[in-house]
Amino acid sequence: MKEYPLVIIGGGAGAFAAATKANDLRQKALIVNSDLPIGGTCVNVGCVPSKHLLEVGARYYYGQRPGFPSIHTNGQFQFDLKKAVAFKNEIIDGLRQSNYVDVVDSFETVEYRKGRALFVSDHEIDVDGERLYGERFIIATGSKAKILPLPGIENVQYLTNIEALDLDYLPSSMIVVGGGPLGLEFAQMYAHFGTKITVLEKMKRILPLEEPEVSDEMQRILEEEGLVIHTGVDIQRVLEEQGKKIVVAKVKNEEREFRSDELLLATGVEANTKELGLEQAGVSVDSRGFIVADDEMRTSQKHIWAAGDCVGKLALETVAAKEGSIAAENALAQAHKKLNYDEIPHAVFTMPQVASVGLTERELMKRINVCSCRTVPLSAVPKAKAVGETRGIVKLVLDPHTSTIVGCHIVAPVASEMIHEAVLAIRHKLTIDDIVDTVHTFPTFSEGIKLAAQAFTRDISVMTCCIG
Repeated sequence: MKEYPLVIIGGGAGAFAAATKANDLRQKALIVNSDLPIGGTCVNVGCVPSKHLLEVGARYYYGQRPGFPSIHTNGQFQFDLKKAVAFKNEIIDGLRQSNYVDVVDSFETVEYRKGRALFVSDHEIDVDGERLYGERFIIATGSKAKILPLPGIENVQYLTNIEALDLDYLPSSMIVVGGGPLGLEFAQMYAHFGTKITVLEKMKRILPLEEPEVSDEMQRILEEEGLVIHTGVDIQRVLEEQGKKIVVAKVKNEEREFRSDELLLATGVEANTKELGLEQAGVSVDSRGFIVADDEMRTSQKHIWAAGDCVGKLALETVAAKEGSIAAENALAQAHKKLNYDEIPHAVFTMPQVASVGLTERELMKRINVCSCRTVPLSAVPKAKAVGETRGIVKLVLDPHTSTIVGCHIVAPVASEMIHEAVLAIRHKLTIDDIVDTVHTFPTFSEGIKLAAQAFTRDISVMTCCIG
């Protein structure tokens, strides 16, 4: 029986970050991967392909609507979904090769093996009929789309993010169930391609985990672009008739029927843990199937760690990678490292984008029962006016006891780039004075964060440019 100091189960960001750390520490390790190809969700069916197609859709849609009186279009824009999907696949193949296959070849102490791992004891796994012994384990098996048990769903041919990235035709209409980040990205993507979109969200607002101002602004923007959005939706049943997908739901206590060519389910994720034999390893999971891990990523078994989406803390590629690295260092070097989730940014890659880090106003109120916040419209930012893109907001959340910034929430064309100033501010406990006293490039969208900081102490509506 082959023996390894560390066995890593999974093939995505968390697994490869763990493997990289093991290689850096000169420790022998084995990666065992099944299901998705090497690279996991992000490169194959997540971040990379979806952001590419979002950009394709944005250029097609906004190219026909330049927004400046000096630019005229001749109406000859055309879009070919098959070509877009084919080019997307070329990009995926290239990144899978350079960022994963080539990385495996570069490892000096880490082996890679394709196969399904099944725990047969707390120190042994079966991989396609061969038993392997691991002194320590890291489970990083990721997640998959969660399919809600909607009445009738078993008789409907629906889409998840995987199928929606590979359609070979452009549907004329699509119902998107779920108004979270994934649902809105795909909704706007296909709306920009030319599909009539209806979004059905169970909660009272889209992006329910974001600030209310963010949700309201994004709904306003998306509806202006023609998307139909319903919130507070209670789906009663789904069915399919002559190729049409039908959703019967209560909307504001009124039963309504929605019809479309395609039905996309974007209702969250579930952990890939059901077929691992975790009960044989003595690894505990919660009621949703996510692995229970402490703040050092250690599971209920002292020699087994877990990282990434299968843990269920934040389903982000960056988080999976950081957790994987921490798990490996804790497993192999007893480093006792932890991750501060309050410092981790996340983004929604709609247009404009949404990006957030730290606490919301509501979360801070729960912690200390007091809060100070300012929200600045993007129209107050000179760069936004100059380039004709004033859709959006910047909100700062402040601890009034210390004037330190504890949260930042942005809707802007480059929100995912802007947010990192706030990440550093929160990580290093900077105050609004630290932001105001820092000279920012003018004109930039990032100046919006400085304006939001200035709004705590002055009326920014009567203020000249670049005042510190």
